[in-house]
Amino acid sequence: MLATAEKPATDTIHAKFNYVVDNGRPAIRYIDWPEMAHNAVPPQYQQHDMPVRNGRLVRDTFNLDTHGFVFIDHNTQVKDFTNEAERKRVYDAEVQALIKKHSGAAEVLVFDHTLRVSDENLQKQMDARPTVKGVHNDYTEASAPVRLREIGGDAEAERRFKKRWAIIQVWRPIRGNVLCDPLGICDGRSIPQKGFIKVERRYKYRTGEVYHIAHNPAHVWFYFPEMTRNEALIFKVFDSDANQPSRFTAHSAFDNPNTPPNAPSRESIETRCFAFFD
Repeated sequence: MLATAEKPATDTIHAKFNYVVDNGRPAIRYIDWPEMAHNAVPPQYQQHDMPVRNGRLVRDTFNLDTHGFVFIDHNTQVKDFTNEAERKRVYDAEVQALIKKHSGAAEVLVFDHTLRVSDENLQKQMDARPTVKGVHNDYTEASAPVRLREIGGDAEAERRFKKRWAIIQVWRPIRGNVLCDPLGICDGRSIPQKGFIKVERRYKYRTGEVYHIAHNPAHVWFYFPEMTRNEALIFKVFDSDANQPSRFTAHSAFDNPNTPPNAPSRESIETRCFAFFD
């Protein structure tokens, strides 16, 4: 059985991660657009066995700008994360305060919440997406500014582009402890400035772009066993400041070899935010 969060049995496990293969063919996915799915050009992946360290043992050493992520305790006041009105009324303010505290941003704008669930039947009931088992980063050099324009408008975007800004996400479980499909996250300092493969995501009304990450044995992975709804990961997926030690993160759900039989489905929420700096 998986060790409890309070008494982890080991500092490292080994798990398989799906890394993209750079085959020279631009990858295209259609999101919520089933009638166009036949035109998709799916990325090609290869599994690599990687050591994954128990981040709880060194949790106080992480820094958002240095490593690209931090792990925190946070007693949320949200009762039902599936309730959009409650998320807007309660959770948006919580997330804004967390990101300001851990990034030093002067302003934070929440622009998206995504529920993810392992179980396919629950996905339909909760209007949730599946967990993502592919090493990726949610924005590219090109798509991050486009997203800011889409959300804020051209004039606001031009004003924000004059100073440092970032896209920062907050990830947490919404019910029960995470016993399957935990989120692995890679120390940003261990990701070379190569192997970022663009994958186009086409929606009916817009086109996005993400980075999928090619394998590199230098990657240093962490996870936080049995995360609860009162714990969260804060991580960067874009930073306009090219001098920051970590501007992107490689992250992915993965199959934990210590997952107990019949473990409950993972249910989580990721919240995407713009962070603006003075």
